[in-house]
Amino acid sequence: MKKRISLIIAALVILMTAGCSGYISSYKATGFVRSNTSSSVFMNFWSFEGRMVFRLRAKAEGELKYTASLEKGNLTVYYDYIGTKSELFSLKDGETADSSGGYVEEGTVYIIFETDGKCENGELRIGLE
Repeated sequence: MKKRISLIIAALVILMTAGCSGYISSYKATGFVRSNTSSSVFMNFWSFEGRMVFRLRAKAEGELKYTASLEKGNLTVYYDYIGTKSELFSLKDGETADSSGGYVEEGTVYIIFETDGKCENGELRIGLE
């Protein structure tokens, strides 16, 4: 009996400490292509609505370099590396972005794309510098 209780407690501890970020992807998309390596993310779509979450692994301190374009809609990109979600940039109808920002240190970095309704013809690239 004690062994069974110990196994149940051990299983619960493992489940509770398993790297949950708290961010969940939930979206509707068509013509959607995405790529995620340990140091960069890429996303291209014909239409996208919702939230997409990527995870990067920073090996040293630095910034996030990004390029993005959006034909129609509103899109905001956030990053989180210390448990605080901060805005990196946002795009509206017809805007483009090519810059860097979002200081990060060694560790896990979450990139969160969120739309305000339906977006069309977008492309986004973000990488660690």
